Amino acid sequence: MPTDVPRRNTARVLRIVHEDGPLTRADLTRLTGLNRSTTLALVGELVELGLVGEDLDGGATAGAGGDAPAAGAALTPGTGTATGTGTGTGTGTGRGRPSPTVRASADVVAAAVTVEIDAVTVALVGLDGSIRVRVTEHTTERPTAVEAVRLVAALLDGLHEELVGLRLVGIGVAIPGTVRVEDGLVRYAPHLGWRDEPFAEPLAAATGHRVRVANDANLGARAEHLYGSGRGVRDLIYLNGGASGIGGGVISAGRPLSGADGYAGEMGHTFVAANGIRCHCGAIGCLETEASRAALVAVTGVPADDLQALAAALADSVTTTDPATPADAGALLEGPSAVERVVDRQVAALATGLRNAIHTVNPAVVVLGGFLGVLLGHVGDRIVTAVREQSMAAMADRVRIVPAALGRDVLLRGAAEIGFRDLLDDPTRVADTDPTRVADTDPGRVADTDPAAADGTPADTDPATADGTPADRATTHQRASTA
Repeated sequence: MPTDVPRRNTARVLRIVHEDGPLTRADLTRLTGLNRSTTLALVGELVELGLVGEDLDGGATAGAGGDAPAAGAALTPGTGTATGTGTGTGTGTGRGRPSPTVRASADVVAAAVTVEIDAVTVALVGLDGSIRVRVTEHTTERPTAVEAVRLVAALLDGLHEELVGLRLVGIGVAIPGTVRVEDGLVRYAPHLGWRDEPFAEPLAAATGHRVRVANDANLGARAEHLYGSGRGVRDLIYLNGGASGIGGGVISAGRPLSGADGYAGEMGHTFVAANGIRCHCGAIGCLETEASRAALVAVTGVPADDLQALAAALADSVTTTDPATPADAGALLEGPSAVERVVDRQVAALATGLRNAIHTVNPAVVVLGGFLGVLLGHVGDRIVTAVREQSMAAMADRVRIVPAALGRDVLLRGAAEIGFRDLLDDPTRVADTDPTRVADTDPGRVADTDPAAADGTPADTDPATADGTPADRATTHQRASTA
């Protein structure tokens, strides 16, 4: 974080607009406690930097990534005014002119990356939270770290036309495994088969942009806390169920719970079944072996990455008999179908895993993402009932178990947050050192304004972020890029 007060205040205002905007200047004055003239000056600086725009459409009600300005009202970076024919009245202080609405720019983007055992996805996420575009490369085999870097670089290169006119300020990567956040080293991603694989450094070298890497579920927890089902909640648990198993993230007292090395939240490996399946970690009965997407996909026959099809298949299974068992003399098979037997096993395992986590963390909300959200939608209150039946009453009476509000965007939104981190920590420094626009310039021309040392270590060595997470070293290889 910047050390001088004016730069800290600039960063503070940008972060508030990014996380809670659009907001009026009057809202920002109230939220920051700064006087009106200081707020005006800070917003003006951010407008000049092209990071926010202002309009008079009165739309300061949506969160980051919310509704676009009213028709005809155009944001005008550099002027602090709006042009066009918008007719909104603004949300002001109740006297005088309406207070303009300040919105984060959709043209300032981070590249959000997710790596799974069967696909690599890259999305361009605007500072306003909008997902401008996403592309996915499906793989027939789980990619190596080197292959994943190549795929991400190729996908970004393929977005050249979409990037024209945008400012790409960083890349955030979500990995299903334990990640050393200070340098982006993937210590262990068992489903990918990676161990001690550098990822931030080679991807920065391949793309010419700052890269940060973190555990996917921790990023999902952050995204749901800021923009989804955990918004306004200070204590929550997030569990993500995907192709690579179950990962967890915890927000405690409003801050990410990361642990000594950033590995906290591995709830997929909490013990749930003494007679269970042996896990790749060596233990028996881990949550992610007893409740898995693979088992649900196998029994329903739906595509592995189609959660809507999975939800439909689970709904159909309620009235469908088991096709694997012939009916005797034309009689219908009694008892649960094969699908429901798998569901019952997974509900029991998940309830035990959540009971363990709730007793440890005491959250107000548990958010389930990926196939776990689908499972929750299918069984309704069965999960929370099962949790309460085996929990101390005081621990579970008030807890809510809800699906992830961000749906399939949750990991991308979380990855974008670390892609934006340098910008949010110090908007003036990043705006001064990054290319102002991605445009049709010489891809081989290297900028001389990179603040990082020759070995890729950045000048900013702040030991912690504003939200309490460890400071990940941002590996930087600046260039005027057409990627």
